[in-house]
Amino acid sequence: MRKLIVTLSLFLAFVVVLSGAVGAYFWQWLNAPIAYQAQYLQSVNNVYRVERGSNLTQIANVLAREQIIEWPKVWVLYARASQKTAVKVGEYKLLAGDTPLVLLNRLVSGDVVSYSVTLIEGSTFKDFLTALHAQEKLQKTLARKTTEQILADLNLDIQHPEGWFFPDTYNYIAGDSDADILKRAHKTMRKVLDTQWQARAQNLPYTQPYEALIMASIVEKETGVPYERDEIAGVFIRRLQKRMRLQTDPTVIYGMGENYAGNITRKDLRTPTPYNTYVIKGLPPTPIAMPGKEAIYAALHPADGEHLYFVAKGDGSHYFSSTLDEHLAAVAKYQKRRTSNYRSAPPVNTPTKNN
Repeated sequence: MRKLIVTLSLFLAFVVVLSGAVGAYFWQWLNAPIAYQAQYLQSVNNVYRVERGSNLTQIANVLAREQIIEWPKVWVLYARASQKTAVKVGEYKLLAGDTPLVLLNRLVSGDVVSYSVTLIEGSTFKDFLTALHAQEKLQKTLARKTTEQILADLNLDIQHPEGWFFPDTYNYIAGDSDADILKRAHKTMRKVLDTQWQARAQNLPYTQPYEALIMASIVEKETGVPYERDEIAGVFIRRLQKRMRLQTDPTVIYGMGENYAGNITRKDLRTPTPYNTYVIKGLPPTPIAMPGKEAIYAALHPADGEHLYFVAKGDGSHYFSSTLDEHLAAVAKYQKRRTSNYRSAPPVNTPTKNN
């Protein structure tokens, strides 16, 4: 009996020592830098991607096949014991000096690689889609769909997409879609417009925020230098109040659609479209571009004054006039003697003629 007890004691001691040695070995492994395969790193640009629906066991098996994790079961057991199994979808950088524990913590914390896309003020909805679909890491769920199909997919309470998406820089991760970004841009535009509408100036010729959004899009397209936004808005608002036609070239260009080839003629100015403000009275039916926050502010806080006309001077700025005679003289001065470096607006905007 005594011999049995001694034998069991020795066996248990051996088990304890062995367990301790095994535990120490695996603990050392968990904290030792991973010997990433140079060929693997080169092929994936130091990035490992966690796909949607993947669990930790699946990830461990993939990492083992790629010779990144030597003991996948040990890695998973440690993760379960420490309650670190909820990995986040996305792309993760594989960095020199990473240990299995560091990699696990990165996957659980969601320290993913992010990308960004910039949607520019004054761009159209079509331009926004082009910019989004040029992003390699963004899913193109809206490509080759009609406007009606896109609006149905986005499930937004709007009839026309133009003007309703806020121009800004948006960050995203691999696996996000064009629809994800457009929904964020629409939510931001709603918030900006509602906030600005609540703080609007008095006696404006708008009955609803959407009309201010339409005006802001025109101001955005007509503005060559930022400090003129409120002055340009003032001109258009006074023209509305006096029941004068807006007579702004960007609306004509928008109404021409694919027929616009870089220039507008007198015939174009006389050709009726729902957007030709040389023909129609009041605002066009929808915005003509995506206005930024400053243009929205200008549309709701126009400059006071008596100016009813403006003409591009050729350096991005405008000459403002209160009478038609003064305006015609300015047109003769600035429009009929254009120089080689003439420009009516920055490159992001569509060139305009005169108002």
